[in-house]
Amino acid sequence: MGEAVEREFFEVLEPASQRLPFVFNSPHSGRSYPQSFLDQSRLDAHSIRRSEDHFVDELFQNATFLGAPLLRAHFPRAFLDVNREPYELDPRMFDGQLPPHANISSMRVAGGLGTVPRLVAENMEIYRGRFPVEEALIRIESIYKPYHATLRKLIARTHVQFGMSVLIDCHSMPGNVHLPGSSHRPDFIVGDRYGTSAAAELSRTAVSLLEQLGYVVARNKPYAGGFITEHYGRPTRGLHALQIEINRSLYVDEVTLVKKPGFAALTADLTTFIAALAQHVEEYGAYLPLAAE
Repeated sequence: MGEAVEREFFEVLEPASQRLPFVFNSPHSGRSYPQSFLDQSRLDAHSIRRSEDHFVDELFQNATFLGAPLLRAHFPRAFLDVNREPYELDPRMFDGQLPPHANISSMRVAGGLGTVPRLVAENMEIYRGRFPVEEALIRIESIYKPYHATLRKLIARTHVQFGMSVLIDCHSMPGNVHLPGSSHRPDFIVGDRYGTSAAAELSRTAVSLLEQLGYVVARNKPYAGGFITEHYGRPTRGLHALQIEINRSLYVDEVTLVKKPGFAALTADLTTFIAALAQHVEEYGAYLPLAAE
């Protein structure tokens, strides 16, 4: 049952042998849309994809050749968002009662972006109407919980093998995102929950390495990291978590969702970045827990 769930809804791309204390995670690049879900939606098959982190799993897939596992979703973010608490749910979406432990008042729920989202990008409503609450709870039980169980196992295995673990949570952002109070558009944003999910030295090194490759890089603003970064980052215990947001306009046409000619060059740069960050951790990893802010 577990392996069947993994094959259908997500998968782990394993290296021949794990040589790096890293785990890569791409929770929002899934592009397998269940027909029953599309039938429930008021959006066409193209518009509903606007919440995807398009092809991010492919941008980072060379991590496996360097010696780190990559967990990637097949299910789309519009169907289920695993970068949320397990029960961030909007009662207005469902027929039936939510469980008492559901978080119905978070900012993400209010914004239509809960565990089972109400909206895709640009405030487009997903569903034609209410649907049974049992459907949402089945998604959480059958996909969300196995996904996080798999991620926890990868992190724990890495921590046992290397004495530390670095989770890289891989995402993309719209091309029109600006830095707060500025007209500059970053190519990357590195998030560490303002120094709480990873050692500050690790975050600064990630920013510096991307800048050395010629990119405009910001840290924590406007994206500091979501539930995954916050939940799995425990730097004082040697468990570091960074969120990396990539500007989609670098590699994909945001209207047609077709890869741009620069896709291969960006993939190569990210491979260089992973290798350099891994080398830094190999040289200085023993000191990282002491550097957490």
